[in-house]
Formats: sequence, C-alpha cells, structure tokens
Amino acid sequence: MASGAPRVFVSHLAGIAVFDPNGDQVGRVRDLVAMLRVGSRPPRLLGMVVEVVSRRRIFLPMTRVTGVESGQVITTGVVNMRRFEQRPTERLVLGELLDRRVRLVETGEEVTVLDVSIVQLPARRDWEIDKVFVRKGKGGALRRRGETLTVEWSAVTGFSLEEHGQGAESLLATFEQLRPADLANALHHLTPKRRAEVAAALDDDRLADVLEELPDDDQVEILGKLKEERAADVLEAMDPDDAADLLSELPEEDKERLLMLMRPDDAADVRRLLAYEERTAGGLMTTEPIVLRPDATVADALARVRQQDLSPALAAQVYVCRPPDETPTGKYLGTVHFQRMLREPPGTLVGSVVESDLPPLSPGTPLPAVTSYLAAYNMVSAPVVDESGSLLGAVTVDDVLDHLLPDDWRETEFHDPPQTPGSLSDGEAVRGY
Repeated sequence: MASGAPRVFVSHLAGIAVFDPNGDQVGRVRDLVAMLRVGSRPPRLLGMVVEVVSRRRIFLPMTRVTGVESGQVITTGVVNMRRFEQRPTERLVLGELLDRRVRLVETGEEVTVLDVSIVQLPARRDWEIDKVFVRKGKGGALRRRGETLTVEWSAVTGFSLEEHGQGAESLLATFEQLRPADLANALHHLTPKRRAEVAAALDDDRLADVLEELPDDDQVEILGKLKEERAADVLEAMDPDDAADLLSELPEEDKERLLMLMRPDDAADVRRLLAYEERTAGGLMTTEPIVLRPDATVADALARVRQQDLSPALAAQVYVCRPPDETPTGKYLGTVHFQRMLREPPGTLVGSVVESDLPPLSPGTPLPAVTSYLAAYNMVSAPVVDESGSLLGAVTVDDVLDHLLPDDWRETEFHDPPQTPGSLSDGEAVRGY
C-alpha cells in the first residue's frame, strides 16, 4: 500500500450519495462487491451496488470511481444502467461479510466482524479490502463487552466458509437511518439466509414496517421462518389491512393458528377485514382511523394527528362519530380536515365544523369506484360506513395505489431507463477477474 493511501471503512459508505463530475446525483451506495482470493491474499473490491432514482440497483466498477471522500462517491459520469446481478464468485461486503464469525490465525480465537476497510492500491485503479475490525467473544453480553481490535485481512480466517446463524447487528447499524421502504428494498436483494437473519434481528415494530413494504413472496418467506409466537407479535404490530393481506397469502391452517396466537382485539380487526373481498373498500380499508366524538375540541384533534406512527394519509383528517369510538363506531357524522382545524380556535368543538356533505363508501364498493371517489373529491382517504351508519374504517390513497400497480411493482421499476450512451464494456469485464 502506498504511504498515505486513504483507508475507508465500509460502514461509512452505506447510503452515501454517488455523484457524477458535474455534481449531479447518480444514486446511493447500497453495498460493495468483492471477490475472495486464495490463501491470505486480501479480496479485490470489484465495485459498488448503487441504487439509482428508479430504485434499480446497478453495478458501478471501482475503475470508474474517482473519489471516495467527504461522505460522497465521485464517478467518471459514465455508468451502465444494467441491473446488478450477483455472481457465484462474488461476495456482498455489507450483506455477507459483516457480522460473520471468523478466527484469529495466531490464537484460533473466534471473533465477530464489525467492519472492514478498503484501500486504493498504488496503481490508482484497483481497490482491495485490507483490514478487519473485529470484536472478541461469541455473542450476547460477552459480545458487547468484548475487546475490539483492527487486524490485517491475513490475520483472520473463515470468510470462505458458509456460516449458519450469522448475526446482523453490524449490518443493521449501517442501515439504521433507512426508511422502511428502502430497508425492505435492501432485504429483498439479500440471500434468503441473510434475509432471515436480518429479520430475526429487527424489533417487532421495525420488522412490521418493513414487511408492509416487501413483495408478497418475501413477506411469506420471512414470516414462515419466525417462531409462531413472534410471527403473531409482528402481525399485531402491522396495520390491520396489511396483516390481513399477508395472512390471506397463507394456507388456511397457518392463518388460523396465527390468528389464535394474536391478541383478541387485533385478531378481531384482521378477521373483519378478511371477510371482505380484496379489491373492495372493505378489503382495502384500515380499521384504525382517527375517531373523535363531536364534543372533542380542535385541540384534541390536532393532538391526535400529531402522533408519529400515523401515516400522512390518516393524519389528514379525523372522523367524527357517536360512541363507541372504536370501529365499528356509533353513527358516523362526517369528517374534519387538517386544514380546517388549523383555521379554527383550539377550543372549537369538532362537531360544529364537521363536513357531512360527501357520501361515505360502503364496504362493498369496488376498487375502480373507490379510485374515482378519491380522484373526484381530491381526497387522500375516505370513510367506509356500513348499512347501519357505523364507521368501519378508512381507505387511504396508498392502499389504493398498492392495488392499482402491477403485482410485482415492488420488485421491478416502471421506468426502465435505456443504457447510457457510451456505457462501459469493461464495467462487466472487471467482474470476470
């Protein structure tokens, strides 16, 4: 290694922006691609997996990286937009090397990989992994208290072995700031083994948010690898409509067993949703809109819409109903939109400013009619009311979009950009070494 050659730890690269020479953002780094070599030779870093605007993941060869500094990656500006596909001889650095248990060559002691560093070779075109940051101890409390140290790549062994029960602590740390949809995208591109390990390491609420953003096949796969008690806990943490959609993909026996393990109130909400046809207002709705009595004040309403776990669509209005306040409610009276609340004194009763001129949807309203309703009245959600006038739930625009888009929209991009003129022929060739 040349004296003064910059060393970068890969955890610092996760999610950072990639720019072309003109300062235009190309995408963000989601992983790095390396090739292990025989003996103790450090792996060669082949390139980066970059997620571009359309959420397509492409391969950016390291030969086209001109700078890795100040929290950004600079490229030559010429990229190949072909979708990245991992080859059998390649390893994803973040996805497969972090959290791996390896051994120190000198003592044989087992250590856990927390990070690895990359360095540019004197030739100024090639990069390799040169050092490994590890923690002593096998896990649990010992793992947290264990000594950490940075060693040469040649000082550890075990990267080439398949490992069962690999942890995910360090990998999750690199993705901590990702939105659920972006973390779901990262999970989708991991191997089934790593996907299960990462899912097991997430807390119930975070995993629930991520499951709601994953394709159906990934949802079923992950849920099937969880212990049944935990699977039920995660389903409880999901929005009822998303939990119902996921359970509808399972065999009847598995679905009923999980429903029996869920809390009765949560299971009751999901069972109600499962009773409706999927592409109707009843099948699309969430059973947890903001419901207030007419004697509640605007201040009460604003306090409710400020709750962090509410989606923007649900927080856009409150539904005014007679008791009981839980769906199915007493008689539905109308809605009060967020903008209207901002224009009223805090002590104003919501019952005095309720809007009741728009007819609610019935649970059997088909998807095309729901879509037309939202579009015609410029709404982001709509009430669903039964024949007795009780509010059953609300249909939000995001759930409508989920059912209007192609079934595989989470796995493919709508816009398949043409390959950039002058795309590199050596972009793929470099991966043949």
